[in-house]
Amino acid sequence: MTFEEWTRQGVPKLLRFATVLCGDGHLAEDMVQDAVIKAQRNWDRIQQADRPDAYLRKIVVNEYLSWRRKWSRFIPRPQIDPDSSAPDHAVRYADRDQLIAELAKLPRRQRAVLVLRFYGGLSDPEIAETLGCSASTVRAYASRALATLRVGMAPSPTVPRPRTGANHAH
Repeated sequence: MTFEEWTRQGVPKLLRFATVLCGDGHLAEDMVQDAVIKAQRNWDRIQQADRPDAYLRKIVVNEYLSWRRKWSRFIPRPQIDPDSSAPDHAVRYADRDQLIAELAKLPRRQRAVLVLRFYGGLSDPEIAETLGCSASTVRAYASRALATLRVGMAPSPTVPRPRTGANHAH
């Protein structure tokens, strides 16, 4: 496969992945652009890999994990646009917004694990390879991240409101 063929097929998928990973479309475009530039320089070697897409995804994850070095003045904020092709209801918007806000609070590696697992569909060993850690570390990150999300997204306990007005006996 030529580099041009890969870019037509691979860049849109990589951009969607990067947008979910970092929560900001503009930052995702920058990260994918950097990844594509690196890939173009090394395409002869990359195209011979078993999974060129996995290699490029790893570049994007590494860009995301090291964003402070490059974008030290930029603080990413979630701005994932909803899929306009599917009808969406107010409850789904609220749930989605809450999930995006809670994901943004997670440490970068925990967030990367969840995105790679649930959005990217990768197994723990594949995530470990992408992040350069062990599969048990991936499971620990995922466990901590999911526990944090459960706490952050748990419904607030309802507090009984005090009655107003006087009690009248009839």
